[in-house]
Amino acid sequence: MSKKFFLLSLFLFALHSSALSQLITDSKTELQIEEGINLGSPYHTTLTFFYNLDKNHFFPKRAARTLDLQGNDSDPEELAIKLQQIFEGKGLVIRTSEVPNNANFADSTANGEHKFYFDQTKLPGIFLEKKGSQWKFSSFSVSQIQKLHKETYPYGSDKLLNILPKIGTDEYLGLQLWQLVGITFLIFLTFLAHLIFTFLVDKGLIYFLDRLGYGYIGENYLLPVAKITSFYLIVLMLSLLIRILQLPVEIYAWIIPVFDTLKPFLITVIFYKIVDVIAAYFASLAAKTESTLDDQLVPLIRKTLKALVILVGTLFILRDGLNLDILPFLTGISIGGVAIALAAQDTIKNFFGSIMIFIDKPFQVGDWVTSGEIDGTVEEVGFRSTRIRTFRNSVMYVPNGKIADAVVDNHGLRQYRRFFTTLTITYDTPPELIEEFVNGLHEIVLAHPMTRKDYFNIFFNNLSTYSQDVMFYIFFEVPTWPEELKARHEILIQIVKLAKTLGVRFAFPTQTLHMESFPEKSGLAPSYPSQDEYKTRLNQFVSNELTKKTK
Repeated sequence: MSKKFFLLSLFLFALHSSALSQLITDSKTELQIEEGINLGSPYHTTLTFFYNLDKNHFFPKRAARTLDLQGNDSDPEELAIKLQQIFEGKGLVIRTSEVPNNANFADSTANGEHKFYFDQTKLPGIFLEKKGSQWKFSSFSVSQIQKLHKETYPYGSDKLLNILPKIGTDEYLGLQLWQLVGITFLIFLTFLAHLIFTFLVDKGLIYFLDRLGYGYIGENYLLPVAKITSFYLIVLMLSLLIRILQLPVEIYAWIIPVFDTLKPFLITVIFYKIVDVIAAYFASLAAKTESTLDDQLVPLIRKTLKALVILVGTLFILRDGLNLDILPFLTGISIGGVAIALAAQDTIKNFFGSIMIFIDKPFQVGDWVTSGEIDGTVEEVGFRSTRIRTFRNSVMYVPNGKIADAVVDNHGLRQYRRFFTTLTITYDTPPELIEEFVNGLHEIVLAHPMTRKDYFNIFFNNLSTYSQDVMFYIFFEVPTWPEELKARHEILIQIVKLAKTLGVRFAFPTQTLHMESFPEKSGLAPSYPSQDEYKTRLNQFVSNELTKKTK
């Protein structure tokens, strides 16, 4: 009996001890909830931190219990307040419904470690970590608070967070008095900054450039850049000062993204305008060169730079304004770029062909070029093709890749333009007259202002079927084909006048029937004077025709 009583007593004691232990644990849990401290899961730690820093029940000492202060000697309460200000300044809204309420939560993206990241884009270094049975802000996160706070509130603006609330904390329209005063001051400061920047740009910059003689450049190129820059500086100033007002985080959630989008957008517009300034500078340099190809290169550079600015600016807007990860986008572009490159080999070939044309400069706008079926005057050189005006007045669009690989005969780069013809004179022309005729041709070439004087060939060099042939081989020093035609016209007119003066007859294909001459009939062959008469006629031609042309 006594043995049974002993066992029963032992069982009741064990049951009482277990109940007492559970009661003590429940009491501690209730005590933690009453004190506003519960670190059992990421959800409870997050709720503990933000609940105790709410302005209606402000207990920073309790909020500091959520920080892992290992190896950190800073004031825990100050660190907790600064961490809350970082969340607000970044415009990061923490929705507790999205925070896991699991004591053993493991992040699959962090190798299954017991960590919870709030936002790895805006706050990559702030996360909760499980230590034992408690979830706290990691020691690494705590060590980053001071640095992140200065980044969020730069240039000493963090000091205003403690000064401005002293103006007054009475609430009006849901905001405290010092916040309303700060909003009013920001509006006034915005208008004042706009007036100052406008005065400096419209008056100061333009006046300074007018004094230097660059008024046109200032009004048309630099003024648009300066105005956009002034707007950017205003947005930058507002984005720094608006954080100091400590407005509700819901307001920051849409204000901060707007500023983060405006800043890269305005920078993109600034560089877009700067491209026009650069293009104007290169255009002025191109105007000083003789090559017209430079004039075609300037628009292409402007279009390329503008496209590059828009592309890079769009990426920054997506990254900073919309918080999108652009690395997958860039990876997709690189993979898609390979596919596009394979599908557009001809286009890429033409693009690099245009680059080689601009580098090698085988021709320029206005040159007469010949290459296979290509024969005409270059009108425009583009990124893909070159436009050539044929002598039929039609237009050929030739891919630059084809031109880069082809042999191009550029008639426009000729220093001299050759003119070759054969002057045929009749067989009955005596050698003395031929000699004087050739001498007269020499004088014509030497007297003309557009002919090359150091090299030409004029010789009696052939006896053909129906004529005696004089080779006439000269060069014109003229820049264009119309001027060459004009010079040819003048030379040929002088040749005809010389032949008429000397009595030289030009031969053409004929058949002559020779008959015995009769006493009462004269022959058909002309009679020629003596050699002295030829020289007299040549001297008269030179003095009357060539000397007059030279004068």
